Amino acid sequence: MEVENILDHTVSYVKSELAEAESGHDFWHVERVWKLSSYIADREQYQNIAVDLGALLHDIADAKFHNGNEDIAIEKTSTFLSSIDVAPSVREEVLYIIKNISYRSSLERDIDKSMALQIVQDADRLDAIGAIGIARAFNYGGYRNRPLYDPRIPIVRHQSKEEYRGSTAPTIHHFYDKLLRLKDQMNTETGRLLAEERHVFLEQYLDQFFREWNVEGL
Repeated sequence: MEVENILDHTVSYVKSELAEAESGHDFWHVERVWKLSSYIADREQYQNIAVDLGALLHDIADAKFHNGNEDIAIEKTSTFLSSIDVAPSVREEVLYIIKNISYRSSLERDIDKSMALQIVQDADRLDAIGAIGIARAFNYGGYRNRPLYDPRIPIVRHQSKEEYRGSTAPTIHHFYDKLLRLKDQMNTETGRLLAEERHVFLEQYLDQFFREWNVEGL
């Protein structure tokens, strides 16, 4: 199967799997991560179909929508890749991306990141910050029926995977727990450059949010 056909087949599969997904983790999110991955790979002069497949399949079964089960994504990805004509090395690389891409996983351990993982992880994290990242954060908070903000609840930066996964804090708290930390965790030079503007937008948004929350400047 040629590369174009492999990607077309993968797109169709992912669209079908994510047809009912929460809108912050739907195919539009996947498509943005795919485009960002392609852009970063081009600037970093790294070409590997594992980047495309990893980007397309990275949210095929996000654990937070499956009671924390991280094995489902690996199983689905492995089964799908076995059904298409990709080299074993590509298959293993994509599975490595799926297993290690999440932010919560990075709290648990340090790993040697392949270039493909670095690229797709940067792309995924870029979509979590900036204007779209803010929209996604509040969309997920609404999906979980969490408050926008509650000044009575301390803002905590969780340091372990279990603490982070168990958090039910308001959405604004998530900015401090994760989103504002992503800029300094970019892997590639291209990712770092792209993250700068989006990070500044997060800071500007929070400044405006708290001025409105505290009814300042009237």
